[in-house]
Amino acid sequence: MLPKKELITIHNNKALIEKLLLDLVLQPRIKALEWSKITKQTPNMKIGYPGQHLASLVLGMEGSKTGARGNDIVDGSEVKSCSRVDQLDSCKDCNEKILRIETICPNCNSMNIKRMDDSKWLFTIRSENDLKVLTQDVDRIVLALADYPEFDNDNFEDLRFQIFEIWTKSPRNQNFVNLMTNYYYKIYAEHKKNNANKTPAPKNFWPYSYQFYMCNPIKVLNCIVKNANTIPEIVIDYYVSPEIDRNTLTSEMMPISVLNRAELDIIAKNENLDVKEIKQKMPFISEEMRGLLPLRDTDKISETKPYQRN
Repeated sequence: MLPKKELITIHNNKALIEKLLLDLVLQPRIKALEWSKITKQTPNMKIGYPGQHLASLVLGMEGSKTGARGNDIVDGSEVKSCSRVDQLDSCKDCNEKILRIETICPNCNSMNIKRMDDSKWLFTIRSENDLKVLTQDVDRIVLALADYPEFDNDNFEDLRFQIFEIWTKSPRNQNFVNLMTNYYYKIYAEHKKNNANKTPAPKNFWPYSYQFYMCNPIKVLNCIVKNANTIPEIVIDYYVSPEIDRNTLTSEMMPISVLNRAELDIIAKNENLDVKEIKQKMPFISEEMRGLLPLRDTDKISETKPYQRN
């Protein structure tokens, strides 16, 4: 989990990150929001290529000048991006589609709106070679995420940008390899065998889900943007320098709320406590303790609803 220091050629990273977000994401989005009021078209922020630019600045490494899988960064890292910003919502009363900037249903005037927060990272694996590239050839998976830090409070003025890393050859991140391997052999290959003309959906990897935390992702950037819809104020409150050994960092805290009853029982038994005591005394599950838990749902094409933050 030690970055290749000789490939780190981009410096003054935090200042560049702020400028990049302003130039490529925030200012264009503000213009899109203005036009959206007139056209009623979504201002949805596509974070794919901006996510690759952001990853280069966070890692301090240039891109490899190719769009090929596994070559997003010069060290061979692969970048995956996910945006939960400006998703299309819906009216709970009449099912009319509603823009994130709308507070009242334009069809029935209801304020009973279902706000969506379900975008995810997608991993397409359609051959053994695809699996090999992802889990053996690529050393580092870089996960870029844009979302609302106060989504549950209906605060759509503030945004958050995060970068997580998963190192495929590290024992700490072995569950990621297990997930992708199980997806290919137990889901993709089995469905293709039963129906060669139907292509199964890619592997969905949900932010803040049980499986996300079980893979022990390492956060290297947390950036909050206040007043993102008007006059953005960018604050990078957590940033890990590109040369730092990721083994020295802790993985994301796993909330005990993502565990089901069977998993709670496993933790309770290990700690010689009952489930109620575990919930009271242990709000988060340590990386070491996660080793006691099963990976869950590794042979199902449909996944359970991801964890919703409170």
